[in-house]
Amino acid sequence: MSYLVFARKFRPQSFDQVMQQEHVTRTLTNAITAGRVPHAILFTGPRGTGKTTVARILAKAMNCVQGPTPNPCNVCRSCQEITSGHAADVFEIDGASNNSVDQVRELRENLKYLPSHGRYKIYIIDEVHMLSTAAFNALLKTLEEPPAHVLFIFATTEVHKIPVTILSRCQRHDLRRIDTAAIVAQMRQVCDQEEVKIDAESLALIATEAGGSMRDALSLLDHVLACAQGGITVELVAELLGAAERKHLLDLSAAVFSRDIQKVLEIIDHVWRHGLELKRFYTDLLAHFHQLAMINLGDKLVRLVDRPEHEIRQMKAQVREVPASFLLQVLDLLFQAEPSIKLSSQPKLALEMVFFKLFQAPPVLPIETLIERLDQLRISAPQTESASLPPSSRGHALEPSQAAPAPLPREAASPHPAEEVKSVISSHSDETPADVAALWAQMMQKVGEQRPSLAAFLNKCRIIFMEGDQATLEVNGNEFTYKSIQKNLSYLEEIGGQCAARSVKFKLTANGIDAGEKQKERQTTDRLKQEALGHPLVMASLELFNGKIVEVKVQ
Repeated sequence: MSYLVFARKFRPQSFDQVMQQEHVTRTLTNAITAGRVPHAILFTGPRGTGKTTVARILAKAMNCVQGPTPNPCNVCRSCQEITSGHAADVFEIDGASNNSVDQVRELRENLKYLPSHGRYKIYIIDEVHMLSTAAFNALLKTLEEPPAHVLFIFATTEVHKIPVTILSRCQRHDLRRIDTAAIVAQMRQVCDQEEVKIDAESLALIATEAGGSMRDALSLLDHVLACAQGGITVELVAELLGAAERKHLLDLSAAVFSRDIQKVLEIIDHVWRHGLELKRFYTDLLAHFHQLAMINLGDKLVRLVDRPEHEIRQMKAQVREVPASFLLQVLDLLFQAEPSIKLSSQPKLALEMVFFKLFQAPPVLPIETLIERLDQLRISAPQTESASLPPSSRGHALEPSQAAPAPLPREAASPHPAEEVKSVISSHSDETPADVAALWAQMMQKVGEQRPSLAAFLNKCRIIFMEGDQATLEVNGNEFTYKSIQKNLSYLEEIGGQCAARSVKFKLTANGIDAGEKQKERQTTDRLKQEALGHPLVMASLELFNGKIVEVKVQ
């Protein structure tokens, strides 16, 4: 078969022709010139970026009749044989199909023989990560100290699968993805040489589909030229490749920014009716809004958007008046919906639901606008309404759900009984504060020695009144604490009698506040909460933020 696909026909034959891998080709050129070429080299990087191509050029450079030279002649016997792929001294081995230890042992046996007519015997092992562990181990010693006439060149797309012991014996070179603009320029040269007419938008779409791979781009170009009859248009290319036409993406984003839900649904329906895969369209749409967000952030980030110049100009014009907060809102919603769309049996419906949700939610406002509106609300709020609110309820209407609980009333606080009992004993008590404090300290010591668990409950208690043999003990805590102390009341009275050398009776009270006072306090709190909820400033804030009240806290 005489026809050569573009990926083979236009394969680079010298280091100068390799695109956007200057960091690799420059290092190899300098190494050849200085005579410092290592015996084992590893090329890694994405598919179609030139790993095997650079390996072949390096083989030609080392075995060229004029070499070793960084510029092989491509006319001598060795160069032509390497180019055609049947050189006697250059062995291209597929790591996937030659991955056993026996095949590596056979390779080691052949290393001792000198090359046929070149300087070096060169082994190019593609997808070397496919070798088995035993094969790697068999290669270790030979790879570290090969014969002087042997050169190993490895290529892989998954360098993380190669053992560290192999990596440490190789000089590693990482190849990068090729920019879309460079791929378009290369395809333009190919089309000019082949006398094919194709517009820039079609080339840009092909380059985008290639994903940074020059080989994929040339293969797709072959596909398009083979399928096209007559003129090649971007619509035809999109249909052949099953990709979203850029015009559809730009039109859809324009409709989103203008809040035109009808236009958005028409574009989705158009894409679906023309047979484009909606899951793929969604992926392109997500990438499109990500690029719009990057462009919107400033000119310094435009270089991160790998799109042709004319498209970047269109995207800049589209987001010029769009707030960054709204762009991030759209991007976040699309990103969160990705799993549901990818796994949905009805991707069209799932995609439409995403935009229904987007258009139902109000656009997110910039923080500067929110602060400005809050200031306006604060100024325009009726002063009389604000003045009518008690001081305890102003400014405390909205609190997060994680807010700390309101502090207990002062009289319900729980100081250590031995330290603050003086402040709570009635003025008409016939016991001095020092006597009561000493009695309580002795009781706590004895209870702690005999019943430590009960002492833990008593730490939440205090004597708030004592007259004669009657003492009122306030219990701070939950109902379980109260009942636990109540069950041991007789024991406490016995301990109290031993410490006081007379009969002592205890009366328990919960938190020191009677039911009437508690009820009155609850009514006051409820009234303050209702006044705060009905305040005009609170109502306006809820409407502005489309929010809800989580908790009302009275201090």
